[in-house]
Amino acid sequence: MADDKKKSKKGDAAASPGGSKKDSKKAEKKVSNVFSAFSQRQIAEFKEAFQMMDHDKDGIIGKGDLKATFDDLGKSVSDSELEALVNDSPAPINFGGLLTLFAARILRKALTTFGMKFTDKDVEDAFSQMNIEGGQIDTQKLIGMLTASGGSED
Repeated sequence: MADDKKKSKKGDAAASPGGSKKDSKKAEKKVSNVFSAFSQRQIAEFKEAFQMMDHDKDGIIGKGDLKATFDDLGKSVSDSELEALVNDSPAPINFGGLLTLFAARILRKALTTFGMKFTDKDVEDAFSQMNIEGGQIDTQKLIGMLTASGGSED
């Protein structure tokens, strides 16, 4: 049994740095909600961009991948800028994580641009009231909070 635990830990560490396979599967299931925020065409375009950015082809966009991408674009970035970009995500940036980052930025932009425009402080206050787990926001609860309906009426 102790050997099984050792094998499991070794396999988990290789498959999911900093977490177990169970945690990885749980994160994958949560990330799937973000796909509903985009059209199939957008998802295909994001997937193509993700593959171009994932220079080492390990399925995760890390600091090295970002540096190589910026180099490809002829843009110089500092290590602190790269570190800040990587740290925007609460977990390693896989494809679902990248979509989650895009969705959060789109939501922030929508809240500060359209309709009754939120200030940056309003957005921060709203985000602080949301239950965000693994970088995921429950969209039905968010809609309920923003419309003061208290939730969805399924």
